[in-house]
Amino acid sequence: MAEAATIDQNKEAQLWKGGKSPFGSSYGKIMMWYFLISDTFTFAALLIAYGALRFAQVESWPMPSHVFDSVPGLIDHGAPLVFVSFMTFTLILSSVTMVRAVQEGFQMNKWGVVKWLIPTIIGGLIFLGSQYLEWSHLIHNGMTMTSPWSSSSGDFVSTVNFGQLFFTITGFHGLHVTFGVILNSWLLIETLKGRFDRVGHYEMVEKVGLYWHFVDLVWVFVFLCFYLL
Repeated sequence: MAEAATIDQNKEAQLWKGGKSPFGSSYGKIMMWYFLISDTFTFAALLIAYGALRFAQVESWPMPSHVFDSVPGLIDHGAPLVFVSFMTFTLILSSVTMVRAVQEGFQMNKWGVVKWLIPTIIGGLIFLGSQYLEWSHLIHNGMTMTSPWSSSSGDFVSTVNFGQLFFTITGFHGLHVTFGVILNSWLLIETLKGRFDRVGHYEMVEKVGLYWHFVDLVWVFVFLCFYLL
């Protein structure tokens, strides 16, 4: 029995020494999952706080269709949720192109990875640019971290908590998207330089892909909380 246990321990040590875990995944992928799980708790805490305040202040909480009824630079009013729907579609589409980049990486197709990383990066940049326009529009209309949102007619003034939570949570998510764009840009450069061909695998594309899909998934919950409830 002791000898069998020693053999099992040696096998486990060899797996980790060779960069593979007992679960059949590399050390790097497992660490990425650990990071994403821990980050999930952070976003969950923020969204739970949002939900608690949202339903504790029903009468002073603005309707999303009234707050987000504009397309910055094009339509001032009368287009509820049109702009954020465009943002959401862009981010989800970038997740699809990321899937294709990962698939091309499995096939060791350098130019296929490059082909699909480029639209992924562009999608992330469009989302960030759209978020900048949305923030600028809301700030121009008076909503900040310390000032409540008010209707154009002035007959409704929201609690200041709405602006605080909106800028905090969407800003925190925006930082994640920014970091994801940086990571994908680095992947693109290293792929063009042939780094992963020399290493013999494109696992780094898969790991960054996990992060990018996480960012997209989190946005679905942010979209639900702020723009639909």
